[in-house]
Amino acid sequence: MYFKLIRATAFLCFLMAMSTTLVAQTITGMVIDAQSNEPLPGANIIQLDTKNGISADENGAFTLSLKEGASSKIKVTFVGFKSKTIDTTKRGGELTISLVPNTVISNEVFVKALRVDEASPMAFDNVSRTDIEKKNLGQDMPYMMSSSPSVTTTSDAGSGVGYTGMRIRGVDQGRINVTINGIPLNDAESHGVYWVDIPDLASSVENIQIQRGVGTSTNGAAAFGATVNVQTSQMRSDAYGEVNTGIGSFDTKKANVMLGSGLMENGWQFEGRLSKITSDGYIDRASSDLKSFYLSAAKHGERSLLRADVFSGKEKTYHAWNGVSESKLENGERTYNSAGTEKPGTPYKDQTDNYQQDHYQLHYFYDLAKNWNVNASLHYTYGRGYYEQYKADEELGDYSISPVIFSQDTVSESDLVRRKWLDNHFYGTVFSTEYNIEDKGSITLGGGYNEYDGDHFGEVIWGEYLGNTNVENRYYDNNGFKTDFNTYLKGQYNITEALTIYADAQIRRVTYKFLGKDRIKNQSNSYDIVDVKQTDELTFFNPKAGLTYNKGNHRAYFSFSMANKEPTRDEYVDSTPESRPEHETLYDWEAGYKASFERFFVSANLYFMDYKNQLILTGQINDIGSAIRQNVDNSYRAGIELQAGANITNGLEWSGNATISRNKIDEYNYYLTDYSTNTQKVFGYQDTDISFSPDFIGNSIIQFNREGFTAQLTTKYVSRQYLDNTQTKSRSLDPYLVNDLRVAYEWSKASLFKGITATLEVNNLLDEKYESNGYTFGLLSQGSQQHYNYYYPQAGRNFMLQLSFTF
Repeated sequence: MYFKLIRATAFLCFLMAMSTTLVAQTITGMVIDAQSNEPLPGANIIQLDTKNGISADENGAFTLSLKEGASSKIKVTFVGFKSKTIDTTKRGGELTISLVPNTVISNEVFVKALRVDEASPMAFDNVSRTDIEKKNLGQDMPYMMSSSPSVTTTSDAGSGVGYTGMRIRGVDQGRINVTINGIPLNDAESHGVYWVDIPDLASSVENIQIQRGVGTSTNGAAAFGATVNVQTSQMRSDAYGEVNTGIGSFDTKKANVMLGSGLMENGWQFEGRLSKITSDGYIDRASSDLKSFYLSAAKHGERSLLRADVFSGKEKTYHAWNGVSESKLENGERTYNSAGTEKPGTPYKDQTDNYQQDHYQLHYFYDLAKNWNVNASLHYTYGRGYYEQYKADEELGDYSISPVIFSQDTVSESDLVRRKWLDNHFYGTVFSTEYNIEDKGSITLGGGYNEYDGDHFGEVIWGEYLGNTNVENRYYDNNGFKTDFNTYLKGQYNITEALTIYADAQIRRVTYKFLGKDRIKNQSNSYDIVDVKQTDELTFFNPKAGLTYNKGNHRAYFSFSMANKEPTRDEYVDSTPESRPEHETLYDWEAGYKASFERFFVSANLYFMDYKNQLILTGQINDIGSAIRQNVDNSYRAGIELQAGANITNGLEWSGNATISRNKIDEYNYYLTDYSTNTQKVFGYQDTDISFSPDFIGNSIIQFNREGFTAQLTTKYVSRQYLDNTQTKSRSLDPYLVNDLRVAYEWSKASLFKGITATLEVNNLLDEKYESNGYTFGLLSQGSQQHYNYYYPQAGRNFMLQLSFTF
């Protein structure tokens, strides 16, 4: 009887335990907004340390069966709200889980003053983080934007790694204003952008906005065709880690590691990246060895955000900027590289470009009141490096080297190796303050002050005949110092609920001090060309205004903008004050319409960019013997940019864009030199095409997504482009049609990792032979014209395979 009682008691306890376990296995509840008490449909509820989870229904309700033997805690998350972890053993009955809105200030506050939205009368395109991640397999930044309207890209090495460039509406990078977090990236003297100096930046970019035309008020170089505003730092709310490894054609390799702390309870957040990319290039010896890192730290306050960014790139690339001569292309030698071949025997192995660029940025944002905020940034960029060249039969006098005297001979020429150096510092501040008038609009006051201090010098590090000259003596050494101040006031006002007026006025003041040429009268009453320290000061007024109509699914706008641009360093130092070109002016008219519906959208933008004194190469030799760009009175770019997209079926999407344009110089003189008589002959042209300005650019993207699988076919067509401004077919780039295929698969349930993604990209799928860039020069010989064309061939069919691991 005693033992029966014990067994009965034990059995009863077992049943009670089982009953308790069964009750604990299933939990029900509701997820709501802590402020409004409204349900949060779609909130995620996950059992900790498992992949067991569910999403709340349209009423915020959920029922989750917990796995036995696993944690009794659940984690509840919802986009825009702070996550919450709950121990279900300490909470009885149906759970009511309140999530607090995440009011953390976004990093976008640091670029907001320079960006536009649907209420702005501008043509723009946003490239999202998702789009960048799909394309970011090792190619440089221009290729992240290659499918945007009016964009063409090129690569010196032919594979997208190394020196790359882009044009927008036919406008080169020296006329495209580029900023990173609102900080100017364009070189202050050449106005160019050298993406190779910041390799793998795309891995640390949150989004990009491309404003075509003049765009909004900008810091740094004037926008004469487009503005590209890059925002870095994802700053994810949760801790993360990511490793990306890739291999591809031309022995291309990419590897990076990215880590982030997520937003910690003390308000701090950290993230970093370390990258390396190498490639042999499509062109012979067009190798690249690229290293970079990115570090960011942010402190979030209730009304403030402090962020520090440090990023750096170091590149070593073999010269591929000579291009391939027309005769080599005709003989099928598409990958020929003449760099280093002045050296007898094998090409010179160190014919390389070596440069490092370090960026330091400190940003601060503060909400003064509910509708008033300020932000300011300090920045410093340090760049230094050189390119090395083997030069044959150089005049020693050009390098400040005395002729070498032997017993019976005097040598005044020699083979030598030279290095041309840059050592520059760029620093300053940008700022803005915005005041919002509730339901009426906003006013923004901003600007910036920057200084550039750049040393240019050259050294001879080896020579066949140098005599007693010390190696590494500087044969030229000069400095360029530039200040750039701008301030702007802009505002938007809602005239009605649907109609918004926009106005913007900027004043920009540029001062440039440099060592340049001048004509000085000598004792013989003739002129000598000498180096003289000079200063030029320019003040520009750049107004903008427009109207936007936004109602329902429809948006229409009209705007007028004006921009002014100073000459580049070459125009300053290779001319005298008498022959120096004038600054350029652009009057930009834009008008557009967009209609968005449930499954498709269409848009059109008309533009007319009217240039006064645009600088172009004419071949004319100035008073010191240099062929620099000259002003032409009147020229223009006019066109229409069309965009459309549609969700064809679930998982199948199509989008595309096309630019149809006319790009003309009304009238100008083209000069060719007859070296036998040392004279120039003039050829007049009227209504001729601007160089590198195709009259049609088209993009098509077809994408399919289903359960972790993605496939995308991208097609790009670019019509004929002329190498000079004479509209001569024999000096042009043939039209080309290129298809790229990208397929990817994501395993979201992978052991040891949150996810694994494999991506295969096949570029130039149909193996099109084409050239995307080039140059030409000519002369007169016995009265007849002779022209020499050089091209930049792009790779045929090639691939890139990448594996990404997230944890």
